[in-house]
Amino acid sequence: MLNRYSVKATLVALSFAASFNAKADEPIIMHVATAGPPGHVQNSVVLPTWGKWIEEATEGRVKMKLEYALGEQSSYFNLVEDGVADAAWSFHGYVPGRFRLTKMVELPNAGVNAEAASAAYWDVYQQYFAKAGEHEGVALMGLFTHGPGQIFSKQPINKLSDLEGKKIRLGGGIQQDLGELLGVSPVSAPGPKVYELMQQGIVDGVFMPAASEKDFRLAEVAPHLTLMPGGLYMGSFAIMANEDFLDSLSPEDREAVMKVSGAKLSALAGKAWDQSDKNGIAEALKYEVTIREVAEDAPMTQEFQQLTSGFDRKWVESVSDINVDAAEALEAFRKAARQYQAQNASVAER
Repeated sequence: MLNRYSVKATLVALSFAASFNAKADEPIIMHVATAGPPGHVQNSVVLPTWGKWIEEATEGRVKMKLEYALGEQSSYFNLVEDGVADAAWSFHGYVPGRFRLTKMVELPNAGVNAEAASAAYWDVYQQYFAKAGEHEGVALMGLFTHGPGQIFSKQPINKLSDLEGKKIRLGGGIQQDLGELLGVSPVSAPGPKVYELMQQGIVDGVFMPAASEKDFRLAEVAPHLTLMPGGLYMGSFAIMANEDFLDSLSPEDREAVMKVSGAKLSALAGKAWDQSDKNGIAEALKYEVTIREVAEDAPMTQEFQQLTSGFDRKWVESVSDINVDAAEALEAFRKAARQYQAQNASVAER
């Protein structure tokens, strides 16, 4: 694998070439670092759609190119800050300690899908949290969540105590708190490594959205999928760009790029991940995965709600040293997300 500096040298050369070509009316290439296989929803739907929007908005003057194998996704915030990549997407939980406000969207019991959560997330973050500067060093282009996190396992999970002592891959963020609460033996690893961990028996299970049945091929290695109503949590992601890259664009093109980002990009990502969850369930059925749908009134659901009842308060207290109204932001987020989902459901029924 290329190291950070050789990658940077390569992309600097590419950027120089792009700048030279731009003088000859060639498009500027926006190099976007990405993780996961090409068929992953982010690489097959979200980023290509954003790239199409950018190309159309700039009348072909800016085009996107996805760059794979630029290192672990946990380094992507630094890659963008340092100009190694012009843009990237990453999971906030991969950088523990830096992002604390973003855990708001991951808290259990939100009761909404990824599109609703993502649309509300962008607006509430801008209103309440942007001033805190958690994303300082990069230009925030979008915020989104994946669908509800569920339980993939080698053995059936019939009650929460079945997870005790099990080696479970956790991706960071609120998952770490849940893992501790449920008594699992945590294993840290990025999403693209989970197939290998499950295949080799290094872990007994993983908490991920249903989309991972297909996106990360977990249908092949995890024979059981337990679907909790509303999921265990949601995952928080950012799409960010390098400030210098944006400044290198003409004012007209920079404005055009920003107009097709933000709230529009966030909702797009959430909606795509919701569809990917449906695709994941279809993939699980194809591979004859045993799917257990836990009812809303089941003892397992009630136990989970009771166990996590203090999570909201704990998170608010954990960010009390930051000059934001976290409790009000959480209330605003949940209200906006639920209204968004209700309105969309009403439109869909017409």
